[in-house]
Order: sequence, then C-alpha cells, then structure tokens
Amino acid sequence: MTSFVFNVTFDCTDPRRVAAFWAGATGYEVAEERPDFVRLRATDPRGVRHMLFFQVPEPKSGKNRVHVDLATRDPDAEIDRLVALGATKGEHRSGNGTSWTVMRDPEGNEFCIG
Repeated sequence: MTSFVFNVTFDCTDPRRVAAFWAGATGYEVAEERPDFVRLRATDPRGVRHMLFFQVPEPKSGKNRVHVDLATRDPDAEIDRLVALGATKGEHRSGNGTSWTVMRDPEGNEFCIG
C-alpha cells in the first residue's frame, strides 16, 4: 500500500481571499466555506483532490519549504492572467532542461509556473 496526496493546505490570514485566488488559478470549486476555513475541490479527478485554507493569526514569514508547481502551454499568457487575479511575478529561472517563473499568491506563498 502507498499514500497519495489528498489535500494541499495553506495557512493564511484571509482564507476567502487566498482561496478565491487559487480557485481562479486552478479552476477548483468551493466545496465548503466558513469565516476561518475554505475547502476547494478539484474538478478533474487526476489532480490533488482538495486545497484547504485555514485562518491563522500570524502572517507568512520566510520562504516556503514546499510549494505548488503549475504547468501551462502558454506561460506568458498564464503569468499575465495570474497577476490579474492577484499574484506577484518573481524571477524567471531555468535548469535541468526546463524553465519556470517564481510567483507569489496574494499572501506571499511562493509557487512556480512553467
């Protein structure tokens, strides 16, 4: 028997704001929402099933040790779309035969798009 990734969980000060960004970025749908918690559900069964957003009192500090990687066929257009949703564009990097751009969601959580 093996395990699989069921949820990706974000601690955040404003779960509704961060969940709205990620719903727009990924197409996941709101499955449950409370003032201190939002659960998004994947519309495609091949992906991680849920993204969870829990309210915490402290803001993000430091670099993420784990992050989400997004893939697209048109990175430049997708970066523009994500920025319009509230992301911040970071530096472009390349290595190991691929390239990606480091981004940050509305609360500063790093993710990559390539």
